[in-house]
Amino acid sequence: MKIIRSLYLIINYKTFIVTILAVVSTWLCDRYGIVADFPLTLVAIAIVFPVVFSIDSAYKRRERALGLLGDFKAHMIALYHASRDWIGNNDEFQLEIKNQLVDVYGSIRNFFVSNPNKEKQAEKMIYNKISELSSIAQRFRDHGLQVGEVSRVSQYISKIMVAMENLKVILHYRTPVTLRAYSKVFIYSFPIIYGPYFVSVSEHYSEGLQYVMPIIFSFILVSLDNIQGHLENPFDQIGEDDIKFDVEEFSEMMDE
Repeated sequence: MKIIRSLYLIINYKTFIVTILAVVSTWLCDRYGIVADFPLTLVAIAIVFPVVFSIDSAYKRRERALGLLGDFKAHMIALYHASRDWIGNNDEFQLEIKNQLVDVYGSIRNFFVSNPNKEKQAEKMIYNKISELSSIAQRFRDHGLQVGEVSRVSQYISKIMVAMENLKVILHYRTPVTLRAYSKVFIYSFPIIYGPYFVSVSEHYSEGLQYVMPIIFSFILVSLDNIQGHLENPFDQIGEDDIKFDVEEFSEMMDE
């Protein structure tokens, strides 16, 4: 089932629409004798190179986001350990810090998977939760923590904010819009424009196989575009390679 779902993500209705148009174009060119030996290097230069560049850029952006999320969680765990190990047994304060950290993480998840129309509201919630966390952290002093260690606690909160802001940058600034538009135009038009080429090479094929090339071209090019599209936003929880915000697992981990 997982393989089928993966195939469904890269082969969708757009694949079949372009394939049908490419086959129709080839059929019309074959019927009216429109033949041309177009160079395949155009496909590599105009489509494959830009799309592969976009996929590589989106993948690297996803990997950076994973590293930033790891930093984010590490600083929150360090803050929780400070409440557990630095001030002796104080279960009430420890539980309060833990619940606030889970709330912060939950607000981060809500922001990154929220509808764009509700993004501002979700972002405001993040700052409110971090502000509450900062206020609670100031009470480390009331439990006898030294000034230097209180400063370190503040640094943990600061680093949480830095990681969160860097994640927001990845969310809002992606592959250049003009490059995406350029790639889409040529991806969806080339299999159709190359109808005369598919007719010219069909001389070497058995009867009925002249439509194999347009089908293969369409499937390859549109699938590459779909792969890039799923990697473009690693937070939308649609693609199988998206970043998962494991809030529940994070909460259970602090109970151990």
